[in-house]
Amino acid sequence: MSEVRLSNFAFGVEFKIRTKAFALRVIRLFQMLPVKAEAQILGKQLLRASTSVAANYRAACRARSAAEFTAKIGIALEEADEALFWLEMLEESQIIKAELLIRLKQEADEITAILTTIRKSSVKKNNS
Repeated sequence: MSEVRLSNFAFGVEFKIRTKAFALRVIRLFQMLPVKAEAQILGKQLLRASTSVAANYRAACRARSAAEFTAKIGIALEEADEALFWLEMLEESQIIKAELLIRLKQEADEITAILTTIRKSSVKKNNS
């Protein structure tokens, strides 16, 4: 079975949807957090980082230059990795059970890996 390759435009559309869906899943998680101070503090950090991933990827798609694209992708990458960190903190502090975070952590990890690949590719193109 052959792998279907998306055009850059189609990939961009799909990845915008994916990063936004990730942010929406985090919003729903945040709404279910206990009202305790530590849960709210970690949750707000996660909320900020995850929504920033989607916003900065969207901004990168509208970049006016290759350098601006690379910079915005770099920000989205940092925020995706930070979102993963806050998910780990919620788990390791036992605020949320590990089994409830498996899919969200996997998605944050995959988004981070994809953004890493995009950034490496864009840096390589900019230096060519």
